[in-house]
Amino acid sequence: MRPAFWGLALLVAATFWATGAAADCNGVDQPCRLTNGTYHILLPKAAKGPVPAIMLLHGYGGEGVGSIRNKGMVNLMLARGYAVIAPDGQPRPNGKGRSWDFHPDRPATRDETAFLIAVADDAAAEYGLQRDAMLLAGFSIGGSMTSYVACQAPTAFAAYAPVAGSFWRPHPAACAGTVRLLHTHGTADRTVPLIGRAITPDFVQGNVFEAMEIWRRTNGCASASADRTEPQGVFSIQRWTDCQPGTDLQFALHDGGHSIPKSWAKMAVDWFEDR
Repeated sequence: MRPAFWGLALLVAATFWATGAAADCNGVDQPCRLTNGTYHILLPKAAKGPVPAIMLLHGYGGEGVGSIRNKGMVNLMLARGYAVIAPDGQPRPNGKGRSWDFHPDRPATRDETAFLIAVADDAAAEYGLQRDAMLLAGFSIGGSMTSYVACQAPTAFAAYAPVAGSFWRPHPAACAGTVRLLHTHGTADRTVPLIGRAITPDFVQGNVFEAMEIWRRTNGCASASADRTEPQGVFSIQRWTDCQPGTDLQFALHDGGHSIPKSWAKMAVDWFEDR
């Protein structure tokens, strides 16, 4: 159960990937169903053979259908040949939207990492997706969930792209293995500030800079600070290049607040394909 104060504290996160549109399971007006949850999926047109996929995790109070109906972002992904998968979090106690059980100090009502892996496996089997070419991304609380999956089960997805959401305190002492990870955040974010903030004494958002240090150590990067910074549109992208083979660690900052810039989808897909 999530305390009621989360609804007020994370109101912006609730709305970014939320909408009243109908559910969608590859054109069917209902979600795809598993034993312990639901998800939504759209496939690119004229797909030939196994296709890659991007899984999008909604923010606090949102639902997967909101992600799938974000046309500007989803249409770009579909046009680039990706299936788009949008799982549903668990219903909030007040019945308004959904969230994710990710907090390290709270008992989970569902093993979210196992659920998301099950969604990926089911979508791959049912719709002919390339299981080893899936990007997991999420916004706000969905970004936090993305970060915890990356830390707990780094091989579950090919790469990870959390946006405006990261670890909460206590930060993980270590992660299970190396990753390819692109974290995006606004320097003016007041809902999930880069340095974190306390929602209550027991619910404290983590420090994103400390999270990047955890990822740096996880990937065995030699330099404490990024050894390359490059402008790319609205983003300033910090890169660690002297790391273990097969890893990738990038930190994309922009001047905005708690949102996803319109150019994020293209940047993330370009980064994912640069493997």
